Amino acid sequence: MPTIKFTANLKRFYPELSEIELESLDLNEILDELESRFKGLKDYVVDEQGQLRKHVNIFIGDELIQDRIKLSDAVKPTDEIYIMQALSGG
Repeated sequence: MPTIKFTANLKRFYPELSEIELESLDLNEILDELESRFKGLKDYVVDEQGQLRKHVNIFIGDELIQDRIKLSDAVKPTDEIYIMQALSGG
């Protein structure tokens, strides 16, 4: 099962959010499962069309996903997936 990890700033909104293993090998299904467990989390990650938001990155291992529109990058059972929000400010 792939392991999903999150940045600390998402934990600010979901304090119970922690590293989690999910059965799916599809990023869209993973996001749907996360949404069922943490209502509203998916909205932080993808926009209304299901595309990855500009300020969010998803890494599979140490590789940034290639398909930000359909999230079709392959996921293997041993992968670690990092969902990261960019920080900005001045």
